[in-house]
Amino acid sequence: MSSNKKINVVTLGCSKNVVDSEKLMSQLQHGGYSIVHDSDELSARIVIVNTCGFINDAKEESVNTILEFAAAKQRGEIDKLFVFGCLAERYKSDLQNDIEEVDEFFGVNSIEDILVAVGVQHKKNLIGERLVSTPKHYAYLKISEGCSWGCSYCAIPLIRGRHVSVPAEDLVREAELLAAKGVKELMVIAQDTTYYGLDLYGERKLAALLQRLSEVKGIEWIRLHYGYPAQFPTDVLEVMRNNPKICKYLDIPFQHVNTTVLKNMRRGNDRRQTYDLIRALREQTPEIALRTTLIVGHPGEDEAAFAELITFIREVKFERLGVFTYSEEEGTYGAQHLADVIPQEEKQRRADVLMKLQAGISASLNAAKVGKTFRVVIDRKEGELYVGRTQYDSPEVDGEVLISSETELNSGEFHDVKITAADEFDLYGDFVGGFSTGVEALRFLAHRLRI
Repeated sequence: MSSNKKINVVTLGCSKNVVDSEKLMSQLQHGGYSIVHDSDELSARIVIVNTCGFINDAKEESVNTILEFAAAKQRGEIDKLFVFGCLAERYKSDLQNDIEEVDEFFGVNSIEDILVAVGVQHKKNLIGERLVSTPKHYAYLKISEGCSWGCSYCAIPLIRGRHVSVPAEDLVREAELLAAKGVKELMVIAQDTTYYGLDLYGERKLAALLQRLSEVKGIEWIRLHYGYPAQFPTDVLEVMRNNPKICKYLDIPFQHVNTTVLKNMRRGNDRRQTYDLIRALREQTPEIALRTTLIVGHPGEDEAAFAELITFIREVKFERLGVFTYSEEEGTYGAQHLADVIPQEEKQRRADVLMKLQAGISASLNAAKVGKTFRVVIDRKEGELYVGRTQYDSPEVDGEVLISSETELNSGEFHDVKITAADEFDLYGDFVGGFSTGVEALRFLAHRLRI
C-alpha cells in the first residue's frame, strides 16, 4: 500500500486514550488506510496525535510530540498532521496560534470529524469495533466517559464533561468482539468506574455489568480500575469475592487521608470513612490487592497532615501505590479558591518519603509470596525468561513475574507458577512441572540486576 494510504496514530496519556485511538484506527482501516501505531518512522504521510492534557508532565509530552511531527512536516517528510484529545480540547485556540503546521485540531469525542478530514465515511455498524494496540490477549474496556465529582485539583470534567455511561448491551457486545479476537483479560476503566449506571438506570450498576461481562465466552480475567472511594458500591465486592473471573484487584485512588485535605480536595469523604471502606474491602474480599494513588503538597497539607499520611500507608500496607505532587490546573476549583503555597522541592521531598516507605512495604509483601503457587498469564518472553502477571498485577503499572521454564509458554496462556524469589518490584518463579531450585532463584536475581 502506498504511503499516502497509511496513517500513523500516536497515542499519549492514559488507557482511556488508548481505547479512543483503537476505535478511530478501526474506522480508518475499514476506510481503506493501513495503520501504523505509535511509530516514529515516517512511512505514513498522515499523522494523527491523540494528546493528554491532565497534568503538566503529560501536557509537555504532548506538546513536544506535536512539535516533532510539525518539524517533520516542515521538512516535507509528512503531508498532513492532525491533533485531537484532551490537550486539543482544552487549549485549541492557543495551539492553533502557536503551531501552524497542524492542519486541524479536534477535541475529545471527535472521531467522526477526524474521519471527514481524512476522507473516510463513518460506519455506524463498526460501533464497538477496535483495532487493538495492546498485546492481543488483553484490552481495556471503557465503560463511561467524563466525571461528575468535581475534585478541586482535577480538570477532567472541564475537558470531558460530566459522567456518561455506555449502555451495558453495547459493552457486552464490545467484549464479545474483543474475545473473538483473542482477548482473554479485560481492564475495566473510566474516569470513575463505580459511578457506572447511575445516569442510565437510576442506580449504580457496576456489579451487574461485571457479572454480565464475566459470562462472555473466552474472557478469563476482568480487572477493575479507577474506582472512586466516596459512595463505593459494596455489591461489587460480593461479585469480586464469588466470581472467579473477577480479579481480586481494585485500583482505587484515595488521594489522601487527612480530613481537612480531603475536604479541600472535594473528595466527598473523610478520614473515618476512608478507613471504614478499606476495612470493608479487606474483610469482604480477603485476597484483594489494593492499588491507590496519593497526592502530596495539596493546599491544606501541613506537616501534621503529611505525618498522618505516613501513618496511613504504614497501617494499610497497600499492595500497589503511586504518588503525585500537586500541580495547580487552571480553571479548577483549586486554582480559583486555594493557594498553592508549598514549594515544589518540598512536595517532591514528601513524595520521595512516601515512595521509600512503600518500597519497603512492597518488598515485604512480595517476600511473603515466596514458596506459594499462583496462576499467571504469560505476557511475553525476554531472553530465556518468560514474563507474566498474577491476578494482582495490571499491565504497565504493576510488578511482573519472571518465569523459568523448560516448556515453551505462549503469550496469553495461563499457567501455575511457584514463586522462588522476590524483590520490591517483581516476583521470580518456576513453571510448575519444570525445575525449581535455589540456584534458579539466584539466577533470576542476577538477571534482574543486569537489566
